[in-house]
Amino acid sequence: MTDAIRYEKGQDNIVVLTMDMPGQSANTMNAEYRAAMGNIVDRLEAEKDSIAGVILTSAKKTFFAGGDLNELIKVTKADAAQFYQMILNIKGQLRRLECLGKPVVAAINGAALGGGWEIALACHHRIALDSSSVQIGLPEVTLGLLPGGGGVVRMVRILGLEKSLPYLLEGKKVRPQEALKAGLIQDIASDRDDMLAKARAWIAANPAAVQPWDVKGYKIPGGTPSTPAVAQMLAIAPSVLRDKTKGCFPAPEKIMCAAVEGAQVDFDTAQLIEARYFTELTTGQVAKNMIGTFWFQLNEINAGGSRPKGYAPYVTKKVGVLGAGMMGAGIAYVSAVAGIDVVLKDVSMEAAEKGKAYSSKLLDKKVSRGHMSVEKRDGILGRITATDKEADFAGCDLIIEAVFEDRDLKANVTAAAERCALSDAVIASNTSTLPITGLATAVQKQDKFIGLHFFSPVDKMPLVEIIKGELTSDETLARGFDYVMQIKKTPIVVNDSRGFFTSRVFGTFTNEGIAMLGEGVNAAMIENEARKAGMPVGPLAISDEVSMSLMNHIRQQTVKDLKAEGKEIPAHPAFAVIDLMLNEYKRPGKAANGGFYDYPVGGKKHLWPELKARFEKAEGQISQEDVRDRILFIQAIETVRCLEEGVLLSTADANIGSIFGIGFAAWTGGALQFINQYGLPDFVARAQYLAEQYGERFDPPALLVEKAAKGELF
Repeated sequence: MTDAIRYEKGQDNIVVLTMDMPGQSANTMNAEYRAAMGNIVDRLEAEKDSIAGVILTSAKKTFFAGGDLNELIKVTKADAAQFYQMILNIKGQLRRLECLGKPVVAAINGAALGGGWEIALACHHRIALDSSSVQIGLPEVTLGLLPGGGGVVRMVRILGLEKSLPYLLEGKKVRPQEALKAGLIQDIASDRDDMLAKARAWIAANPAAVQPWDVKGYKIPGGTPSTPAVAQMLAIAPSVLRDKTKGCFPAPEKIMCAAVEGAQVDFDTAQLIEARYFTELTTGQVAKNMIGTFWFQLNEINAGGSRPKGYAPYVTKKVGVLGAGMMGAGIAYVSAVAGIDVVLKDVSMEAAEKGKAYSSKLLDKKVSRGHMSVEKRDGILGRITATDKEADFAGCDLIIEAVFEDRDLKANVTAAAERCALSDAVIASNTSTLPITGLATAVQKQDKFIGLHFFSPVDKMPLVEIIKGELTSDETLARGFDYVMQIKKTPIVVNDSRGFFTSRVFGTFTNEGIAMLGEGVNAAMIENEARKAGMPVGPLAISDEVSMSLMNHIRQQTVKDLKAEGKEIPAHPAFAVIDLMLNEYKRPGKAANGGFYDYPVGGKKHLWPELKARFEKAEGQISQEDVRDRILFIQAIETVRCLEEGVLLSTADANIGSIFGIGFAAWTGGALQFINQYGLPDFVARAQYLAEQYGERFDPPALLVEKAAKGELF
């Protein structure tokens, strides 16, 4: 018998099952688990008469991690029948456990997510350790899957349809206290001994425990889909969901189907419905895209895949932030929350204090929601020193410049800060477009200069793009990487170029939308098709947010820089539209209360009605498919160019960077995975068609054509 699940019967005839998959840091539902659980259930049934009850716990730091993603990503349509049977087998084992006729208690000692929570749901009583490391939930939806081990069926039967949907559709995770309040667990324990003692006491007090749904006369809390209140909710739920997914994400829709259909039939039939939808999702392409990127590639990045080897981990102790505007204030906040001392400098004390007040506002919100104590808030705020003096940068081992995109201004402030900071301090710029190698000339030690490109708002956006200048040393890069991990962000590493990776690709997205408007395409169609393609917002709306005056400023700076190098900026059809909006219509964007959209006070923003008369042309209309493909293809093609030029260094950085930094359609698994799943030869053919119709910017790069010819993937 494998040691994957240890079976120990005590003097009190209670069997403690300890899950401990050999050679793994976490328990997963792999072949070894399936064999072990099968043997265990057989043995429990055989020895039932001499057993008082069962406690299920884990020897790992976590309770149980869930499905084995190495297995799930490989399941193809051809394996569907076999996979479906395997899922029914897993469900069957848990069903036999809960129908044993003896009380079964889950002693949850660590995170119970996905399959781990499904195992706990098959127990009659659930006790969790009262620890911040314990999280409970079903995050399958975030990987394009649904809970296939009975999670949908049991959650609906415990909480009712309406209350279970946030856990199922959004992958909502909760800590023990919250889980207790929600009725997901029944008790909380202070430590492992306390948890096992409580489990034994409950077993002794409830010798005839059964699941609520196995009791005659059981009714689903809140009612079935035919109950008037539930029927009313279900009448609008699909359209609300469709509005969120735009039809790009099959998982939330299948989860809703499994939940609603399963609530109208008996338990065992509901299990079959869930298994069928799970098989459909697992064998589908979207789940493969999402598992590959959000699990495997993200883990590769977080494990330091792009960090130079041979340098001891560095802990940043004191960071100086230049500029207390939106970005600087956000960088100060995430650094202070991570336990780093911060000096936040601006030209006046008033501006610096205003930047610090931003942290105060975010922390107050946490305190008011009960997510943070007053002491903790005060401790974090106490780490931020607002100042108008460079001298306060004494002792800083990292300086981050976050001032306006102006080369001379950046040069002046970084040179002054370098003189006051520690002699080996790393100097970083948060520029989004200006090449790092050029900015580095302002400081004495150019090997200590690096780009750390944050995204707005810094407290919410998970990505930081680290840019390596021509003279940036590997040690500086390693330190920059460690700082990004220290503030709990995801680092991608790119080589220096104008606009780096994210700003370059983001620029192709906004410019393509604006160019289509200039061709006469209907503005609402551009915005709607971008969202239907999976982009979080349309290109015209995001251009208003960024502001066309900033876009124009960056373009002028680029023209100036390239002219000095004897080069020219390539013309783009979007430029003429931006110039019109700025110079003739005086509508630079949202901050000025008018761009492509109108922003009525207290009302909802809407497209500027004049766009129709000024831009739209009957002969300019193109198919929805062309609008959608132009938006996705132009970004994917630019990503390949970045790889071809050596700006991007890995596929993982490209995929994660495109989704986390630019908002590229998440269902695709990222810009390069979009090409992989489309099929490289088909992608090349479609790109050539778009180039003929809409301009040579769609010409497939040589690297793409070469890979397609060789039958390779990115």
